[in-house]
Parts: sequence; C-alpha cells; structure tokens
Amino acid sequence: MIELFEHPLRLHADPSRVVVRPFHLAWSGNGGNRTERIVNAVMALDAAETRAELEVVLKDFEARHWQTRRVFMTRYDEIEAMLGLDGSEIGDEKRQLIGAYFCHEYSYAAAALMNPSAVPHFDQSGMPAGSQRILMSLRAVGEGHISSVAFREGIITDGNQLKLAPEPPFATATDAVGLDEEELPEGPITVYRHRDSTLSGTVIFPITAAQSKGLEDLRLVQFQHDDGSYEWLGTYTAYNGSTIQSELMRTRDFRAFDLVPMSGSASRNKGMGLFPRKVNGQYMMIGRQDGENLYLIKSDTLTHWDEGEKLLGPMYPWELVQIGNCGPPIELDEGWLLLTHGVGAMRKYAIGAVLLDKTNPAKVTGRTREPILAAANQDREGYVPNVVYTCGAIRHGDTLFVPYGVADSSVAFAFIDIKTLLEAMA
Repeated sequence: MIELFEHPLRLHADPSRVVVRPFHLAWSGNGGNRTERIVNAVMALDAAETRAELEVVLKDFEARHWQTRRVFMTRYDEIEAMLGLDGSEIGDEKRQLIGAYFCHEYSYAAAALMNPSAVPHFDQSGMPAGSQRILMSLRAVGEGHISSVAFREGIITDGNQLKLAPEPPFATATDAVGLDEEELPEGPITVYRHRDSTLSGTVIFPITAAQSKGLEDLRLVQFQHDDGSYEWLGTYTAYNGSTIQSELMRTRDFRAFDLVPMSGSASRNKGMGLFPRKVNGQYMMIGRQDGENLYLIKSDTLTHWDEGEKLLGPMYPWELVQIGNCGPPIELDEGWLLLTHGVGAMRKYAIGAVLLDKTNPAKVTGRTREPILAAANQDREGYVPNVVYTCGAIRHGDTLFVPYGVADSSVAFAFIDIKTLLEAMA
C-alpha cells in the first residue's frame, strides 16, 4: 500500500447539531384542515395565555437556536400567506406562537457524517505561502435516514497540517422563496444561505419531490469557464425513496445555490464526477452507467448527459465486484488524476487512482495495482462496515489532500505525496 500521512482528526455524527425546520401538516380536503384548526386555537387565547405558552416554548428552545423568534416570525409569514390572515390585527406574541406550532427541531447529523469532498475556498485572502483555505461538503444523515449537505471550512498547509474553522453554536438551513405549502416543488430551484449565517453552520436540505428522501454524495469542483471565471459546481444524487437521479448544484458565492436536475440517459445513475474545465471544447464527466464499470461521458451542456464510452472495468482483486469514481478528476502536468473506489471480497471498499491522458481523457496512462486506502483496523467499524469513500480530493502543491468517509459513519483525512502516487502506477 502507498505510504500516506493520516491526520489524527476525525469528524463524527453529532445528535446535538440541530436546526429549526418547517413542520408541514397535510390539508384534510373536507372544508377544514389541521392548519386552520391550530391557528384558530391560538387566536382564541387571551394575551396572558399567549404570553405564558410562548414563554414555555422559548424556555425550551431559544438557547438552542439562532434568532429563534425571527425564525418563528418567518414561519408565521408563510402560514399567513397560505391562509390569507391579516397580520396587522395579530400581535407579535401570537404570531411567534403560531410560527412555533409549524416548526420542529431536526437533528441533521445524528445518524452519520460521511462522504466528503474538498475544493479551494472562494476566499484565499491573508493566506501565507504554503497554506490554502479549503471548503468541504459533507453528507449528513439524520432522522429517517434522510441525507442533507453540510459544509466545513478550514486550512491545509505544506506540513500536512489541517485546521478546521469552528462550527458556530447554531446551524441554519437554507431556504427558498415563495414555495407552495401544499406540495413539493418540481424542477430547478434556488436556495439561499441566511445573510448572517456562516458557511460552516449552513445545511442544505432536500426540498423538491425528487430530493424528498435525500441529497447524497455531493462531488464539488471548482470549475473554470472559457472566460476564465470560476463557478463551484457539484453533482449529487437526488433520492425520493424509490428512484434516483443526478442533479447539479451551482454557486458562485456560496450564498445562493441553484439545484438543477440533469437530463439524459446517463443522469439516471449516481456518482458522476465533473472535469474542472472543458476538454477539447466539451464538458466531460466520469460516471458509472452500469453499476460496474467507469465511463467517460461528454456533453455540450452542463445539464444534459447521454451515454458515454467505457473507460475502465474491474481488474485487480480489491476491485473485482465493481469500480466507481471518488470525485472529479484533478488536473496535473502529467494528466488527469482520478481517484477511484473498488469493491472486493466481503464487500470491502478501497480507494485507488488512475491517470488519464491530458488531451485525450479516454486514454488511461496509469493505474494503481494496490489501493491507496482500504478499510482496516479503526476504519472497519461503523454504520456500514468495511467502507472507505471520498467524493473529492484537492491538490495542494505536491500533495493530495483526501478527506474520506469511514464506514458510512465518520470522516477522516489523509495527505498523499503526488509523485509517490504516480510512481506506483503501472
């Protein structure tokens, strides 16, 4: 196995990380509904009863959440618009209490934290030589095994050092504007980070019908357009409980996030990794269309992907069951470095690498015979044992920084010398 430096830091599931989310009640369809009944009951309370009930709620939850009263008021505004209420006739305390009845606390990372990807941070100001600010996405799994996207910011250095920015005490969920309360939206949607929330305290939850059971395995890449501008793009799997589809997250400022379904036959699959720029005038992806092999997929647009050409199949014992990508290809002088995952006996996962030709990525010029990382010792136990998995590494000088998921339960970090890695390829 290739020598690497494993950083001692580990990130784990944390049931104390909670956000306030809208609590939706279905309409009954018989002339009345639960929403109206609850609102009418609160409206019937006198001022003293309203204040007493609100104080109970605030005592329980205000210290656990950021700007709790404002969150309640925002939720009230949504209920007001849905029911056609006249807020000018309703006092602040009643509006806050109504909002509280239509919110709930959600532990977004109680079950697992896994499958990270890393990209250069959009703000590199103040970084000394040899240091780089990074941004990571993480798959957080909470109640109902529903996956969402969380973020962490940090700094890596030439000395294989990693320092993560502290998480704020309060996490906030992104939100969308003008959603219909009665049904889940379809198609593209834009969600927004709260203006006062840090990125390390921001969570993107499923919001459309296609995403209703999870946003899974975001593969972030810093993409350079033809005009030289950068956009942060990420492919992820939208899951509705029965079917999957690949979608694209787009952002230039990490304030507004476009969540865009992708079309074409290749987008019916998961695990698509986007090249960080066009190659020979086309957008390119690495994907797995048949659940077993890797394919090179080309397109004239970022959102439509048809079938590609087979690039790699399982070869070595540690990957005989299937192979897949472990994030977007990384550009080197020597070619495109692609991390892969393989599944071997006893469904044991391992991470390897291949090198693709710089001008013709359909040509494989190198491949590791042995895995770079494999599930072993402390990396074996967890929610899904014997799994190591990453959704994207980042180059830092002569080193590859690889955040990776362990047993679908936690996140670990490794640094790998790129020259050593390339020398290990056949």
